This record gives sequence, structure tokens and C-alpha cells, in this order.
Amino acid sequence: MMPKERNVVDSKAIIKRLRRLDACALSDAADQLGLPSAISGLLPRTVKGRICGQVLTVQLAAGSASGGPGRHLCTSSIEAANPGDIIVIEQRTGIDAAGWGGMLSNAAKLRGIRGVIVEGPARDIDEAAEINFPIFARAMTARTARGRIYEIANGVTVQIGDVSVVQGDYVVADASGVVFIAQDKAEAMLETAEGLAAKEGAMTKDILTGRPISQIMGAKYETMLTQGARS
Repeated sequence: MMPKERNVVDSKAIIKRLRRLDACALSDAADQLGLPSAISGLLPRTVKGRICGQVLTVQLAAGSASGGPGRHLCTSSIEAANPGDIIVIEQRTGIDAAGWGGMLSNAAKLRGIRGVIVEGPARDIDEAAEINFPIFARAMTARTARGRIYEIANGVTVQIGDVSVVQGDYVVADASGVVFIAQDKAEAMLETAEGLAAKEGAMTKDILTGRPISQIMGAKYETMLTQGARS
């Protein structure tokens, strides 16, 4: 299945603002807005640092493609990607087989793809680390996908953790967690997260002056998180 056409939005401006925020600030903002918060357990397996971009989705299933081998999993999404995109893969079969590997990492790096997030195992981790390509994955394995799993669709809604992810959504991933942001919620998430980050930054400056942390992280902090960034 070909990727769905993305909505026309000012994605560059949104991504520029998202790059200034970490997963914790965005997770707090999501909690405040009643939206899905950060997904835990999708760990950075290759390089340290935050990745941020728009999502291309891939869904995998157990078995092998009927009528022959077909295209290798994830290759269509790599070729359809724009520089800065992030490929997000659902591999929830329970089979110990990699939803991403070394040749894919090299092709994605050449294409300008910012990273990959795998709900499931990935492999060739050392190779990806050598080329400085970010992989966030639920697990690591040496087992190939061949004969075990295959791509059934791309550009479709996928399930990552307990969040439904749509192609064209935004994502921020770092060592603390992974936060997906629906296109139509991006502005609200940004405004809330930016306000929270500014307040926490000011509180951290107060801590570094030597003020007792109990005076800073008391009722005021809890109110900030529950009542809104502008309260």
C-alpha cells in the first residue's frame, strides 16, 4: 500500500519548535491536555541524542509475503521519505525477528532520514552506531526477518505502545521516552510544552542559586503541572 498523502501544514516551523523540547516536557503537556503521553521502553540503541520529525509508518506481520519474496520490508518507505523524516515500524508479532537492519540503516542515512523507531526488535545495531544512525527499539536481536515477518502495509495507522500513530504525525524521541503528536494537536502541544519548559527552566535557575529545593518543588510545582502552563 502506498503512503497516504500528508496534510499540508507548516511542518518545518513545527519541527523547529519541537527540536527545542524534550520528551518529558511534551509528555507533561500531553497529560495536561488529556492526550497520549510518552511511551516508555523504546530505548536509543545506537547513538545518544534526541530525534524529531514527521512520521512514515510501516506495519509488519508474521510469515512471508504470498506469491514470492516481493519488496523487502521498509524499502518503500525509505524511498518515499523526505530528509528529516522518521520511520516508525509496528512489529508486534511476538516473533524474535528484526523489523530493521543494517542495509536499511545505510539507505536511510543516505536518504537523510533522521532515525527509526521500532515497536519490536532491530538488528545490526553496531553497524548503525558506526554510521551514527539513530535507532529506537523495544529490543535487539540478530535474527533476520526472512521467513519470519514481512511488510503488510505502509502509510497506515500503526500501534506503538498504547498509541495509535498516523503517517504525518510528529514524534520526539530521547532517552526518557517517545512522544507522538497528531498534526491537529501540534499547536496546542507546543504552546503547553513551551510554557511548562520555561517555568521549569526558571525553577532550575532558582535551585542553582542555592535555594532549598523543598521551597521550589512544592505545591507551586504541582499546580503548574495540573492547572496549565499559563497559571
